[in-house]
Amino acid sequence: MENKKIIRLFKLAAELMELHDENPFKVRSYVNGAATLELVEEPLAGMSQATLESIQGVGKGIAAKIIEINEAGSFAELDQMLAATPPGVVEMLRIKGIGPKKVRTIWKELGTETVEELLEACEQDKLSKLKGFGAKTQENIKQALLFTQQNRGKLLYAEAEPAAEELLQTIKQALPDAKVEVVGDVRRRMEIVESLQFVVATDNYTDACEKLSKIDVLEQDVRNSGPRVWRGNYSLNGLTVEIRLVDDACFANEVVLRSASEAHLTQVFAAGKCMLNVLREENHKTEEDVYNAAGMAFIVPELREGTNELQLAMDNKLPKLLELSDLKGILHNHSTYSDGAHTLEQMATFCRDMGYQYLGISDHSKTASYAGGLREGDVLRQQKEIDELNQKLAPFKIFKGIESDILTDGSLDYEEDILKTFDFIVASVHSVLNMDEKKATQRLITAIENPYTTMLGHPTGRLLLRREGYPINHKMVIDACAANNVIIEINANPWRLDLDWRHVQYALEKGVMLSINPDAHHTSGYDDMKYGVLVGRKGGLTKEMTFNAKPVEEVEAYFNKRKAGI
Repeated sequence: MENKKIIRLFKLAAELMELHDENPFKVRSYVNGAATLELVEEPLAGMSQATLESIQGVGKGIAAKIIEINEAGSFAELDQMLAATPPGVVEMLRIKGIGPKKVRTIWKELGTETVEELLEACEQDKLSKLKGFGAKTQENIKQALLFTQQNRGKLLYAEAEPAAEELLQTIKQALPDAKVEVVGDVRRRMEIVESLQFVVATDNYTDACEKLSKIDVLEQDVRNSGPRVWRGNYSLNGLTVEIRLVDDACFANEVVLRSASEAHLTQVFAAGKCMLNVLREENHKTEEDVYNAAGMAFIVPELREGTNELQLAMDNKLPKLLELSDLKGILHNHSTYSDGAHTLEQMATFCRDMGYQYLGISDHSKTASYAGGLREGDVLRQQKEIDELNQKLAPFKIFKGIESDILTDGSLDYEEDILKTFDFIVASVHSVLNMDEKKATQRLITAIENPYTTMLGHPTGRLLLRREGYPINHKMVIDACAANNVIIEINANPWRLDLDWRHVQYALEKGVMLSINPDAHHTSGYDDMKYGVLVGRKGGLTKEMTFNAKPVEEVEAYFNKRKAGI
């Protein structure tokens, strides 16, 4: 089992213990155990009891439970607590804004055991009457529940992609003579995936359907299936599955049809023609042939959204999209100076060993006390260490940054004498997320107009499938960035992917540089860079317009010139 899944089980155990009002010292032991394991880079799955016990901070009890998890997928104490807790109450622990103690109050005092009952309690104004809640907390919980309800049965792209690839291989094994391709949301690289879709070329539909129905991870919905379409669910994650069966001659056409938005397929591009017409006129051997028949350059699936890609393809002006290999450095990262899992040196050496030329460290600023934000003295101490590491690790470079909180009035949370010590500043909102669009937009614009702001971090603060972002006028914010030469981050964390790809094109039109940032709190977070690249590609991002595709010398010169101009 992967380290992060093991850690997740310990965190769940700690939450359940607190929920059941267990000894706080015992709860703390699980919290500390999870925190210790987050620092371990080697796979825990293959370690012996003795090796696990040799890890500083891992005692005999935690080590034994890790062995148990690796053998059984869980451990007895956690299983006992789960058995004693209604599933709906466990689900409540995932609601943003309420912890185990509040969930216990809801469960024990209201007798509420499902999220549906909790929503009903909110709508009947029962929750606000409980001690420690109130009308505002009740409304926040209600909105979080409604948001969660709308997103049931959906997965982040980062979770759905490996599931789709695994199921693809399973289908190929079941149908070794058939052509099989992933289509739908996954192939278009959508940030949220609602279903896993495949196209299969076969000359025996009945036999193919029978073999698909025998795949143990698939559960068929017989009523909604048909001779040429298999529908059901993927039991490992609950996503709906749709597998379309076609003749070999129709395969390429069907793949294009199922790998494009409705807008891409129906948009008229010449003489009353649209892509649907092209697909209906004749069958083609490859996807490239389909677009060639339309008289245009090949359009990759992630661009098939019905924006401006058809016209660009007609004019042979499609952009050469950014590749992960184009990136030269990693900006916006956290270390143990704030809430990161690894030291500054560990974050830097890991980044260097991945082949990057530079690291931008940007720990949380002092307002983010909940995340160990840096006081002024901490800033100077970190910068001294950066100077020492830059001598030690040269030619690799660590740039001195900070993720400065944007306060409610749009100001940054350090005085000028500290702001001017940084090479770059990522300005981000982390609090008071309930402003209306006008106030939230003005707050960002004020921060953007601050001469020390180098980059705008995760512009809407959204957490996909967990929390809506605060509403902003994207065009006004992007215009402000263009006017003040401020870079916009595409936060590559799979839960954020913010700036949204739908606004990338406008940023590029305005000449705003974008930076693919992982917001890494652990060395494993560097792997998220690929998701940021996919978001950029969907919006038409090129290497030339990606700030961290610049080599270290250009980045350093850019920072120096910008500071000199203040």
